Amino acid sequence: MADFHDKVVYQIYPKSLKELFAKWQEGMQAGQGWNATFWCNHDQPRAVSRFGDEGIWWKKSAKMLGACIHLMRGTPYIYQGEEIGMTNAGYASIDQYRDVESLNYYDILCREGKISAEALAILAARSRDNGRTPMQWSAEAYAGFSSHEPWLLPPDNYKKINVEAARQDKDSIFAFYQQLIRLRHERKIIAEGKISFLEREDEDVIAYERILGAERLVVLCNFRGQEVSLREKSLQDYQAEGLHRVLGNYEDVGYALRPFEAVVLTNE
Repeated sequence: MADFHDKVVYQIYPKSLKELFAKWQEGMQAGQGWNATFWCNHDQPRAVSRFGDEGIWWKKSAKMLGACIHLMRGTPYIYQGEEIGMTNAGYASIDQYRDVESLNYYDILCREGKISAEALAILAARSRDNGRTPMQWSAEAYAGFSSHEPWLLPPDNYKKINVEAARQDKDSIFAFYQQLIRLRHERKIIAEGKISFLEREDEDVIAYERILGAERLVVLCNFRGQEVSLREKSLQDYQAEGLHRVLGNYEDVGYALRPFEAVVLTNE
């Protein structure tokens, strides 16, 4: 079960994802267009479950995903629950699903020979219900969303992942999103600067540069749960060029990108 789940359902390719971002970001820029940038909506799985990690790197990966998309060119959107790191539902029974597409797909998978556990693993990663679970406000019953059982149940982790807990944690994902929003208001380069992608051939990292006049902003995001080294330039090369850390999900700048690290460097 674990082997099926890990290898088939959750495998992602940051290089391919980077190529898609570059096509849209640089293409819209060339045509004087404007992007809407987002990871999630009501038809998509939760970003941290899809591209990040639900385990020990949950907080780091959720912050990295926020930095990756919010510092691009365009208007960023935050889907409900994304700012506290809400995960996929993780339902253990088909009876917990409500989306008709998911219910039909489960039947199709079972008819094609998948055992129930395999079909549920696919739904756990792909079902539209993942993005439709109730907002997790607190550790109270039904995540503080309702005093009665809602149409969809919240994930079991709502007692840990909720707004109340996030607002009490100075290092929370929510606090990091506040920093991202504040940075966008403080620095015109994020809204107005040109964008070009870096580390094009790197299989693990999404990286890009923003330029506005003499100001420069470099964003480096590691999409792996392990340390990786940059190919084109090292972190020390960027620092030697006069760039310093302005934001990140680690407290300092290391010699390589640590698991799910996001670091933002600027010359101003």
